Amino acid sequence: MMAADPRPTLTPQQATQVTQQLYGVTVTEISPLPSYMDQNYLVEDKEGSKYVLKIMNSMESEETTLLELQTLAMSFLHQHGFPTQTTVSTTTGQLMSMEEIDCGQGAQTYCVRLLTYLPGEMVSKSPVTKHDLYNLGKLAATLNKTLLQLSSPNLDLLQRDDEPWHMENVPLVEGYLSVMDGDPLQDVIQSVIQQFQSHVQPKMSNFHKGIIHGDLSDQNIIVTPLTNGHHEVSGILDFSLLKIGCHVYDLAIMIMYMMLENPSPLDVGGALLAGWESVMLLNSDERDCLYLMVLGRLCQSLVYGRHNVNKYPGNKEYLLTTAKGGTQILNKFWELGKKEVEKKWFTDASTFEQVIHVSP
Repeated sequence: MMAADPRPTLTPQQATQVTQQLYGVTVTEISPLPSYMDQNYLVEDKEGSKYVLKIMNSMESEETTLLELQTLAMSFLHQHGFPTQTTVSTTTGQLMSMEEIDCGQGAQTYCVRLLTYLPGEMVSKSPVTKHDLYNLGKLAATLNKTLLQLSSPNLDLLQRDDEPWHMENVPLVEGYLSVMDGDPLQDVIQSVIQQFQSHVQPKMSNFHKGIIHGDLSDQNIIVTPLTNGHHEVSGILDFSLLKIGCHVYDLAIMIMYMMLENPSPLDVGGALLAGWESVMLLNSDERDCLYLMVLGRLCQSLVYGRHNVNKYPGNKEYLLTTAKGGTQILNKFWELGKKEVEKKWFTDASTFEQVIHVSP
């Protein structure tokens, strides 16, 4: 017998009912929002206030203390002036509720939260400037620095070393390579993994550590346009990969995702790096591994995306978001090689520092 699909698939009617029962909110409009493994609905009440109803998949819903930590981190960052969502309490004062719901294959327990709605467009849909990228890098490093002050008796739960998406687990991608099905990209991915193992893994113990977001992607950062042609960040979403890890991972992840929709991907790294280093300097080992970490994350995204499409073909468009521009970028960056790409990034970053006069 096949295991039940852990992803929630509530109908708009079920989602409306849950929102009204738990939060006393009279829903006048409801529409689905994209998601990888959870389910999100944008809901509007009769006063015109908007919220996001987030229903976690049944597997992650079992990890209640971890979900509490993620909620705590969001609220802590919000108190420190970051544009994160905050959680609305249920009518009985709970920040999250475990609900048994039948989505058509027997009842499963899902963690339900109602989050504040943040206006704006995902970076993936916005033509961000180099100036914006500098500010994004700066914001990400400031977020990492602020999370160093987060305290909770349960922080050890953020040592999530078995999570396949984490940077140190790039070599696990090898176990999924059969999904590439003879694609010539498979050889490049294999080579990236080998170099990651020989070059990055031995140096990881020298990287600066702390609590990191773990998924600063173009889908998880929301921006709003300013009158001068630039953008400001109006939202940092999705703390489900929050973990104790190396700060530089967040930078590498960000570079990888910000390149996807950018017309000149090679220009992205230097601007983000300059912004990041205006707050937190990389040491020589972190600098030396940046290129392979960026490509390592790209390999994770391409391979796991394809693997999950085989499991969940209905969510194909979202799961293959990276594949559109990512395949080309991986080939191009691998061809250029570590030395060339790093030279471009580091030169751009140092000239950027001299040229830019960003108001604090």
